[in-house]
Amino acid sequence: MTGNVLILGGSGRFGRNAAEAFWNAGWRVVLFDREQDDLAQAAQGMDIIVNGWNPAYTDWATQIPRLTEQVIAATRTSGATVILPGNVYVFGKEAPEGFGPEVAHAARNPLGRVRIEMEQTYRDAGIPVILLRAGDFLDTAASGNWFDLQMAPSLKKGVLTYPGDPDVPHAWAFLPDMARAAVALAERREMLPRFAEVNFPGYTLTGQDMARQIGEILERGVGVRRMAWWPVRMAAPVWPLGAKLVEMRYLWDKPHRLTHESFDALLPDFRETPVDEALAAAVAPVLKAGSDRPRRDHAAQDPATAA
Repeated sequence: MTGNVLILGGSGRFGRNAAEAFWNAGWRVVLFDREQDDLAQAAQGMDIIVNGWNPAYTDWATQIPRLTEQVIAATRTSGATVILPGNVYVFGKEAPEGFGPEVAHAARNPLGRVRIEMEQTYRDAGIPVILLRAGDFLDTAASGNWFDLQMAPSLKKGVLTYPGDPDVPHAWAFLPDMARAAVALAERREMLPRFAEVNFPGYTLTGQDMARQIGEILERGVGVRRMAWWPVRMAAPVWPLGAKLVEMRYLWDKPHRLTHESFDALLPDFRETPVDEALAAAVAPVLKAGSDRPRRDHAAQDPATAA
């Protein structure tokens, strides 16, 4: 079952990958242009709205509530289903290692509270929502995520710079796989509850695991160096983004994984990209710059734009 999908944030990480996945699955894709388009009008006739909008950390508290209300309003008039990429920020320091839909959203830090309130607003709105929760991103383009911005550049010197304890398990999501899963859930939306919270399990890797895998890919030894947080802490009082980064540091030292039961129950035949292939794809654009725009790789049809 295909249809029409509106992508919000089509040049962003999840939005770009979602656009490509829907194109390749034969959907008619519309890329929303915030400079020119009206969301209520663009949403008309859409079966799916992918909310790939993700403001800067420093703007979350002011922008996310406003954007959430805009998406909800557009969905109410169009009847579309929202696909919302979720993260693990809703889980606090005391959460169990296995993050699942049944685990309380008890984060106390400001960024975590923004995400908790955003998700609850969608749940309370009574509109159809598929929340696909994932860990940190591995992308096929240098898109400004933790891996390509902070961790991987030092691979040129044979070192993976890791933000936390390199022996602690950490959740990762390969964005093309996550986007394919979003398409598969969209095509099964009539089987889902009004608010469907689904984990995307992805990979659970320690920093040492990641360095070993990347070393095999590059065919040379790769060491692990812990990232120095003291410059970020010192700058935090006058650097708002630095303060937000410090706020979320606990997730790099807290063992965690995304449980797989909710995903397997809905998509038992889904096959993820082998981890070595995903890491190779994520390393490549860091060592050689890649595109940050959606690509129609074997797309079934050309995209429509909302110009």
